[in-house]
Amino acid sequence: MRTALLQSSGHPGAVAENLKVLDEAAGRAAAAGAALLLAPEMFLTGYAIGEDIGRLAEPADGDSADAIAELAGRHGLAIAYGYPERDGEAVFNSAQLISADGTRLADYRKTHLFGGFERDHFTPGEQPVVQAQLDGLTVGLLICYDVEFPENTRGHALAGTDLLLVPTALMHPFQFVAESLVPVRAFENQMYVAYANRVGHEGEFEFAGLSTLAGPDGVARTRAGQAEELVIADVDPALLAASREANPYLRDRRPALYRALS
Repeated sequence: MRTALLQSSGHPGAVAENLKVLDEAAGRAAAAGAALLLAPEMFLTGYAIGEDIGRLAEPADGDSADAIAELAGRHGLAIAYGYPERDGEAVFNSAQLISADGTRLADYRKTHLFGGFERDHFTPGEQPVVQAQLDGLTVGLLICYDVEFPENTRGHALAGTDLLLVPTALMHPFQFVAESLVPVRAFENQMYVAYANRVGHEGEFEFAGLSTLAGPDGVARTRAGQAEELVIADVDPALLAASREANPYLRDRRPALYRALS
């Protein structure tokens, strides 16, 4: 499945403008044969927008979800994107996957909030593994800091995730996460990991770019630089099956030894 990663911070605080950016990127991705477009963490609204997070937060089935469903259908590809999700009084840092026919397939709420900024503005999610079926693959969702906890990715591996989508807002000086940790997560869990980052300055933060799609062999199939960019690579089910057959990590686990970890 050809997968496109949108590396962009869009227009912080401007939902309508970010929908236009997503529409344009979806057109380019579809023209390149992509079946899936992944946008970064909080792409819909911007990340460092302070109290506007609460004002711009929407329910999972809100107007913006409808708009993205429409453009997914128009371009003929699935779209996953980050946004602030409102559920009653709570606001979650969420990611939603919408299919090429406009169906909302999955909605995930970030379980591990990073730093005081996120803890001040969001409620942590409580469901660690969220999955959907897409083009014959089991697709899972995490957000940014979540992937840095090995328990999260291992949970997805044990649940059968083939492609893990990780919209992110990775900041300097943590480039090693994109460069080293993400490929290792893909290798040790025998899955593809797609990691789409923001880029440039936003408020007090400087985002690192370096969006990547890593394969189960630990090799990056594509990697962006540190500018606005759309990068594209293929998720190969045959390679994934062969890699899982050759790599014994999951088969050689001894769960009885790990009980103390919980």
